[in-house]
Amino acid sequence: MTLNQLTYFQTIANLEHFRQAAARLNLSQPSLSRSIASLEEELGIILFERQGRNIRLTKYGRIFLEHVNKILGEVNTAKARMQQLSSDKGHVDIAYVFPLAGHYIPHIVRKFLQQKKNADVTFSFHQLHTAALVEGLKNDRFDIIFSSYVENEPEVRFIPLINQEMAVITPPEHPLKHKGNIVLEDLEHYPVIGYDRTSGLGKFTNQLYQSRGISPEFTCECPDENAISALVEKDFGIALVADVEAIRQREICILPLSGQKLIHTVYLGHKKDQYMIPAVQSFIQFVRKEGSHL
Repeated sequence: MTLNQLTYFQTIANLEHFRQAAARLNLSQPSLSRSIASLEEELGIILFERQGRNIRLTKYGRIFLEHVNKILGEVNTAKARMQQLSSDKGHVDIAYVFPLAGHYIPHIVRKFLQQKKNADVTFSFHQLHTAALVEGLKNDRFDIIFSSYVENEPEVRFIPLINQEMAVITPPEHPLKHKGNIVLEDLEHYPVIGYDRTSGLGKFTNQLYQSRGISPEFTCECPDENAISALVEKDFGIALVADVEAIRQREICILPLSGQKLIHTVYLGHKKDQYMIPAVQSFIQFVRKEGSHL
């Protein structure tokens, strides 16, 4: 059974006439008759019966037509969907780490959609930790990810996008506010709120502590700066975080580290050497051009 046979059957059923169906399908009538005879033989059932010069569906032909209409309807829907995806009206599945959810992702997507040529592109949004993002990208769940860099992932191209300077945040009247030169070692003397240790920033900050021989006393772990700064504001501890927009909405002190700046980089990731629809290509190009300025 082929899609052509199903299309032939549907056309004949709608017109109830072989000659008219053959003309509409641009086939010879004998070819059309042979194709339907082959279909009936495969199904083991008679689909049409003659009524004078016309034909009509048998009871079983009507049952078969219900299924054929559904099948060909799905085929047409799938074809239209693929044509839409291959046009400028495509769909992009993006995924990103939690800290980018509040400001960066909404702004970059809105800026992209404000360009007339991109106005009809649609998006799906997902928030996960870096490890899950990379896995989802490799499994084709996502088209593009925004995450920390992950070593030994030859399938993924990581493009540096945002450099985030790290800072210490404290409650408004914390002793460190008046210390002057803040160093990473100061975190050993106070309760610390950390990033989730499985996240990219969690691994990054923990590697910083280990490289300096520092063992902070963690009171809890949180997924992003919004959650961390909320707890800092209520005096649950201090924290080392990326200096992003979210922490500036809180009544806290933001204290830059003295000496060498500590920088965490967010990367744009996509699979290497993989076909991309135009909408995905356009979004990647846009982010590479505009994404580091937000």
